[in-house]
Amino acid sequence: MAYQASDYPPFAVTVDLVVLTVRDDALQALVVRRGSAPFEGRWALPGGFVQVEEDVAAAAERELAEETGLQLTDVHLEQLATYGDPRRDPRMRVVSVAHLALAADLPTPVAGSDAADARWRPVDALLGGSRRLAFDHDRILRDGVERARAKLEYTPLAASFCGEPFTVGELRRVYEVVWGQPIDPRNFHRKVTGAPGFLVETGETTTRQGGRPAQLYRVGDATLLVPPLLRG
Repeated sequence: MAYQASDYPPFAVTVDLVVLTVRDDALQALVVRRGSAPFEGRWALPGGFVQVEEDVAAAAERELAEETGLQLTDVHLEQLATYGDPRRDPRMRVVSVAHLALAADLPTPVAGSDAADARWRPVDALLGGSRRLAFDHDRILRDGVERARAKLEYTPLAASFCGEPFTVGELRRVYEVVWGQPIDPRNFHRKVTGAPGFLVETGETTTRQGGRPAQLYRVGDATLLVPPLLRG
């Protein structure tokens, strides 16, 4: 049986971005205030429609650049999940391919042409507040945060939140902020410096944290942490 375009309802593909950074000693996400319907005035994750001749990965890179001014070389960017509930967008059937972006020292955002405002907001406030994000972005944000927290256990991803070079203390604070729990300094130091390929000494020290000079590191070439750093 032959099908025609008229046999199918309107359908679109979008990308949504969970962009996370550590600012003001808190895990923060980039959100934009929608300037038009649907959900006009509500906060939402940045993103947009995939163009007709555009690859999904290219759309994510484009939206990242438009919303943050960052290029792919500046951040860790990976595909998070696909969201396709038929009722997630009141305009038409829209499937979103969400991506997770992580970076250190991300700039203050500037609202794009279709957003009334853009800013960093603490993740705890976004997920624990009384006002939900637009569409199903609460779920996407929650999934992105959990992905980031889990990946800190078995990959060197935490270094994405640190500007190089960094100290073990600064790296530990990233883990504490992202995981939302205190970490024993001595035990942490032993584990991260003992994980093959995780940290590489630069041969330099700093006193920017106060006290005695602390060794400066950069991230090594390991892709997995063995053994993993487990929460709790």
